[in-house]
Amino acid sequence: MELQLWRTMLEPYSLAVDELIVKFNHIKNEFEYLDQYSPIESVNGRVKRISSILEKAQRKNIDLDDVETKIDDIAGLRIMCRFVEDIDRVVEIIRKRSDMKVLKEKDYITKSKVSGYQSYHIIAEYTVQSLKGPKTLKVEIQIRTLAMNFWATVEHSLQYKYKGNMPEHVKDKLLKSAKAIVTLDNEMSVVRKEIMDAQNYYQLKTEIVSDILTNIENLYKVANKREVMKIQDEFLSIYETDDLERMSHFCKELDIVAESYRAQRIQ
Repeated sequence: MELQLWRTMLEPYSLAVDELIVKFNHIKNEFEYLDQYSPIESVNGRVKRISSILEKAQRKNIDLDDVETKIDDIAGLRIMCRFVEDIDRVVEIIRKRSDMKVLKEKDYITKSKVSGYQSYHIIAEYTVQSLKGPKTLKVEIQIRTLAMNFWATVEHSLQYKYKGNMPEHVKDKLLKSAKAIVTLDNEMSVVRKEIMDAQNYYQLKTEIVSDILTNIENLYKVANKREVMKIQDEFLSIYETDDLERMSHFCKELDIVAESYRAQRIQ
């Protein structure tokens, strides 16, 4: 790598990060559009600074001409999840994508680092299109909970401050806090079930209400207006009780009524 051309070398990595952030945010939005729980809470990324690349190359004794093949995290993406269980779902989403190829996986959640660091790392190949044509490069994707990310951010800042020579008492405090993070994530996993149950209830209710309102709208076109008004009043009365079972039963009965009018029109 010629140092005077480092900006040119890094530009495709910047494009890759930008594209992947958009794609993973789209996945998040798609879940939400379908009224489904999204395992992705937020996404961000960065391209490694040239100074950091040089430091890593020197530390690992990597020739400058080999940095693109031997340094996996020039382009980095970080996906945050609310719960530990969400991490597995995100990993599966990445594995199934046709626009990237998973090369390596490192599970620092099942077996955390000695420091207490937890995260799931994926090294993937991704192709960008530039003015010079397609370029396939490597991207490191880190997937972790919000709690894990908070710990990792603090730990990274301390590593930078102490330049790799962190005092033992600071290491001990970090390790204790890492154990607290594990406990927190485990407790939050219990809450996750409650959230999923609530979201499933809301989604089912939304579908039932939508079906009822569609039938009422169609009945206004073919049925007696007074009868339709009675049906509408009955629906609003049931809706106020927030009784999903009654609402579901009402929806089925209304389907029968609506179907009878459709049958009459066919005759």
